[in-house]
Parts: sequence; C-alpha cells; structure tokens
Amino acid sequence: MCSRPEGRRLAYGDQGVAPTVRAPPSPKTWTMTNPAVHHFMKPLERGALCAVMLGLGALGPVAAFAQQGDGTDVPIRTNVFKPAKVDATEARVRALQAPPDFRVSVFAAGLKNARILAVAPDGTVYVSRRDQGDVVMLRDQDGDGRADGPGVIVANRAGAHGLAIHDGHLYLATVKEVFKAPIRPDGLLGPLEMLLGDLPDSGQHPNRTMAFGPDGMLYLSVGSTCNACNESNPENAAMLRISPDGKSRTIFASGLRNTIGFAWEPRTGALWGMDHGIDFLGDDVQPEELNRIERGKQYGWPHIWGTDGVNPQSTPVGDIGKAQWLALSTPMVLGYTAHAAPMQMLFYPGGAFPAEYTGDAFLAMRGSWNRNPASGYEIVRIRFADGQPQKIEPFVTGFLTDAGKTHIARPVGLAVARDGALLMADDANGVVYRIAYEGRNASTAAAGTPPAEPMRAQAMRGSGVPLARDREETRAAAALQVTSSSFAPLAAIPLRHSEYADGVSPQLGWSPVVGAKSYVVIVEDPDARPVTPFVHWLAWNIPAGVNQMPEGLQEQLRLTEPEGVVQGATTRGSPGYYGPRPPVMDPPHRYHFQVFALDTMLDVPPGAERDQLLAAMRGRVLAKGELVGTFQQQQRPLK
Repeated sequence: MCSRPEGRRLAYGDQGVAPTVRAPPSPKTWTMTNPAVHHFMKPLERGALCAVMLGLGALGPVAAFAQQGDGTDVPIRTNVFKPAKVDATEARVRALQAPPDFRVSVFAAGLKNARILAVAPDGTVYVSRRDQGDVVMLRDQDGDGRADGPGVIVANRAGAHGLAIHDGHLYLATVKEVFKAPIRPDGLLGPLEMLLGDLPDSGQHPNRTMAFGPDGMLYLSVGSTCNACNESNPENAAMLRISPDGKSRTIFASGLRNTIGFAWEPRTGALWGMDHGIDFLGDDVQPEELNRIERGKQYGWPHIWGTDGVNPQSTPVGDIGKAQWLALSTPMVLGYTAHAAPMQMLFYPGGAFPAEYTGDAFLAMRGSWNRNPASGYEIVRIRFADGQPQKIEPFVTGFLTDAGKTHIARPVGLAVARDGALLMADDANGVVYRIAYEGRNASTAAAGTPPAEPMRAQAMRGSGVPLARDREETRAAAALQVTSSSFAPLAAIPLRHSEYADGVSPQLGWSPVVGAKSYVVIVEDPDARPVTPFVHWLAWNIPAGVNQMPEGLQEQLRLTEPEGVVQGATTRGSPGYYGPRPPVMDPPHRYHFQVFALDTMLDVPPGAERDQLLAAMRGRVLAKGELVGTFQQQQRPLK
C-alpha cells in the first residue's frame, strides 16, 4: 500500500529522493519545513514511514494508518515560489513552443482576468472575468483569426466564472448561483434568470465550472472549502448533476478536491476530469489526478491521494481508519506534475488538426505557486486510445520565461473555435491565444457526439424497483412495530425534518425482535420522479440492544453514537439522513420509514447504495415493519 504504484510518471517528480536544500531564496521564494505532512522520501526513510503507517509488527491492524494523536511525525520541505508576471510582448509570444506546423497567435488582448471560455454554434466567443464580475463577448466575423474589437460586456454578476451553452442559452455560474439567459442573434443576451441560488459557500475554491453532458443534464463542479479537511456540506468537493431548469440536483461523485476541468470522451461517453492535488505535501506530491468520474464513487480526498498515497495531516470522522478510506476510494488513472493546477478541459472534436489529435483531450495548466521549479504554465495533451487515456504530454509551452523566473500567461480557459482552432484564455495578462494548425495534413474527420446512454444508465441505477419492504431480499414472516415521537402514522412530517428547513432526522423507534443481532433502517419515497423510489436514508448494523434512533443524527459514514452504526448513500448521493424535498406544489409525497431485524451484523462498506445493502440482507431478515409519513411543500423557497 505504501509502495510506489506501478506506472507513475516521472513527469510528476516521483524520483524517490527528498528535495534538496537550496541556496538563499529569491525575494519571491520561501522554503518551508512542516512536520505535519510528507514528501517522497529516500527509500529507507519512506520504508520507515510505511512501517509506522501500516502498523507493522506490534502495532497491529488498529493502527493501520496514522490518526490524530498517535505520535505521527513526518517532515516536509516545500516552497512558495511565484514567478513574476511580465508583459506578453510580440517577441515573447513568438517564442511560444508548439508541435511542428502549429502556430500560436493572439486572438484578443486587454481582457484582464480572462477565465473560462465558451463558443456558440455561430462562432461567438464568450469569456468570463471573475475579478471584473462579468462576461465578455468576442467575435471574428472577418475570419482573420483575431477578434474584431475589444469585446462587449454581455452580463454582470459578482464572481462570474463557469460558462456553458445549451439550447440557445448561455449558462453562467458564480460562487453560489447558476443563471441562464437566451442568446440573441447579435450575440447579446436576454435577461438573466436565476436557476440556483444555494450552492455551497466557497472558501479556498470559489471557481465553479459546468458543462452539459451527453444526457442533456448540467454537470457542475464544486471545489472544496479548504486544502484538506472534512467538509460539513457534502456538495463541496463534489460533482453535481443538475436538471437544465435547476429544479433538481444530486451529488454525482465526491472526494474531488477541485475538478475544474472535465469533459466526455467521444467514443465511450465516459466522464473524465483532472483534479487539483493537495498542497503542502512537498514539491513533487501530490500529482494532479486524471479520474474517470462515475456516479456514486469517491475519489479519496482529503485522506487518500493518487493510487494509495496517504495524507498524514487529516483524520476521517466516525472512527474510520485511513486503510478503510483507501478501500472506499477510487484511484486516479494517470498523474501529472504536482501543483501544475489543471483548469478547463475538452476533447478535440476534429476538423482542423491532424487526424491523430481527434478524440484526444486538451487541458490548460494554470501553473504552480508552491513548487520550485515551477510546474504547469502550459497546455497539455492527453492521448486516448480505445477510449482510455495513455499519457499526458506538453502541447504548448513557453508561457514560463527567463528560465522559469517569470511568466507571460497563466492558462485557464480552453475552447474550440468554429474553424477548429484551439482558444486559450490567460487570466494574468488578459490575452486569449489561438492555436491553429497550418500544415498540409489537416483532417476533417470528426470524433462524433459522445453517446448519452452511459450517463443516463448511471443516473437511473436503482430506479423503477419496489420499496425495500416488498423486495425478494426482505422476505420475512414476522412483523415489528415502528413508531416516532416526531410524527404519527400517515401524518405530515414536520417541516424541520425536511430539506426546506433544518433537515434533521426524526426520532425513530421499533419493537425489539427476539434473536435479532442488528437492525436496518431504509427510508424511501415512491412518489419521486424520475428516480423512484428515492432513497432518503440507509443505516445498518444498529446493535440488537438499540431500539431507537434519536432525532438529529450525524450525516456521516459511521456513527459513534449509537456506536458502530454505518450509513449509506441516499439517491441524492450523500451519507446519512436526507429529508423530504419534493417539488413545490407537488401532491403530498409518502415517506416509508422501514425497519428490518436481522440475524447477523452486515459486512457492507460505508457509503454503499441500497441495492448492495439489500443483497447482503437476503435470507437474514427476521422481521420488518414501517411507519409512513407525508410531506408537501406549498411555499416556494427563496433561491
């Protein structure tokens, strides 16, 4: 587990040696030593660390990974190094390096904090400017490869960042809101309509990005509030899946520190994203992570990185050890140089580059501030074959100048122009660059549209099935009684137990069953659409001596009171209780609080989905019962 994973690229600095002590730093370079985090050590040092973390010998399995207060002492040497910004002069732009027959030129300049790019079907280019709080429209109507003018501001919203175009509308994301506006024939926008106003607070990572998937749903990345912490809001450090009207959303995947760049591979329809690694683990740790993002999966942050890297700073909640967190995590597929800061990502659709580029991905790397030498400050190409990534390599470089001491650009936005050229937005000097192929073997072959079925199938997994009480897996002869001090049978569930208010779990009790070794709680709404029944709560391994759950339980994978209770994933994608949240003015929905008595404790991992839990319950159910409550929301909440 502590050994170096097979296939790691030297590109992200895994040379098996500690960083060297450097000469006196320049005015913008600091060297820091921090005993709370680790770097790639010399082999002997690293082996000693693994012995501590893995609990070899007398430590035993309880100390499988270092926890807070166990004497962890891990040294680190890292840098704060910020190459100075210099002007993007003509000479410096000419010095940019790209593959043969590719030409890099300036499409637009003077844009200040240019961030995310989106290109409309008619070729109109939109660029968000976070610091200016607006969206600028650029057009090249004469086709000379340069914007016709300085650009026109078409929208103003504080913190404007993420952009997407869908069905003739421009979608705009700020820190906490999503808006949409119709695109007029002249490229200007109609009135902005707020679709969402309650995205999580931002903290360290306020830069929301979004894109429409092949299934027609809006996918939005919400970064973490911190470098490495246990988030209290499960929508942080996650990928959200949102209906185009903003009326429903779920957590598609979690454990993603800050996946600004993501896109769908054209052949398979799979979602890929590049996640930002944890800071202050060393110059070469952790690598930036390329992940295949799938529904319900957790990608390690904040406790596990890469394939099996352990963050010694953090401690999972609920007495979950890091070995268990590792087992619950999906490893990265490829890594790239630490701290390179991946930004907007796309798959090249074909049309103007050589055929070998069609279906490959491009990614802007904004560049490091905490590594010496600096990393990133480039566009990279991710080569794909048969739908799988093969390697990550530089595509356009040279934005770092003066031997890495200065820079002329910090790449952020990336888009394909209507003529097939690649556009890149720089948020340092405010330039939009154009990368065009001028050779003789350009291809008009297109990669095709990613198929929609893979994303739809993931989203609808577990839908269209009976309630848990009616499933074959829960057949039982005996009955038990379920009660609650929070609401009566078939009565309205109080507002405080809904997600329109406090969202706290209600008190729940049940009659004891002779011979029971544990109890399971499953709460489902059969009136929800399109996924039905909607799972609102999964809890298992409730000890036999416990016959009630108090109000307001923790929303985490494992509870320490009642001790050892494990919780699974709701249809929303979060662990623990998720209260009623039916659409406003829907007829009352029914919520079935089902309790099952089992003759065993279950070996089901935390965060499991309902069907995995039910499969483990098959043949072990002694008795079952339910309490049904209703909920209707008649008042429209503020966005």
